[in-house]
Amino acid sequence: MFTGLIREIATVKSFVGSTLAIASKHKAGLGDSIAINGACLTVVKVHSDGFSVELSPESQKLLAIENYKNEVHIEPAMMMGDRFEGHIVQGHIDTIGKIKDIKENGNSFDVYISVDKKFIPYIVPKGSITIDGVSLTVNDVFNDSFRLTIIPHTMKETLFKNYKKGSRVNIETDMFARYIEHILSNKNSSKSLTWDDIDSISARY
Repeated sequence: MFTGLIREIATVKSFVGSTLAIASKHKAGLGDSIAINGACLTVVKVHSDGFSVELSPESQKLLAIENYKNEVHIEPAMMMGDRFEGHIVQGHIDTIGKIKDIKENGNSFDVYISVDKKFIPYIVPKGSITIDGVSLTVNDVFNDSFRLTIIPHTMKETLFKNYKKGSRVNIETDMFARYIEHILSNKNSSKSLTWDDIDSISARY
């Protein structure tokens, strides 16, 4: 589990085949889970200056893979007893969004991102969303897009500073919105949903 608070902007040393080598200040351990641009990946090798992870063909197909070069966001998985900030992030990318526009608005930036319409039900106004691993709050939701407001600190200290119109980004929608939709879509109309049913559904995750 992650929080969506980026701990470091790390440097990509190489990406050959399925192996992504990262140079970072974070000292990873073999087998650690680390979110890279929001995707939960497993450390398969440790180097003196960083670590390597492996991306399966499925992962490479589902991610905005063109962003796994130069610099990337990283966040190590939470440890028991860590302070909980941000929001609950699983590191499971739901879809790829495309930046439609970035508008400077006084002391902030409005960022508009388009997504496949089928993911709009999981994007909630004033709810949480993760963009390339960054925990953010949704301001408005439209038919096939949504609007975020980025403060200057976030713009400066994350890879948002490099994004432009047409950039693709990894998106993880709100976990609770997904759970609620799953519960409702599996509810038998002839039978009321009980707490045992809800416990059973929750146990699957």
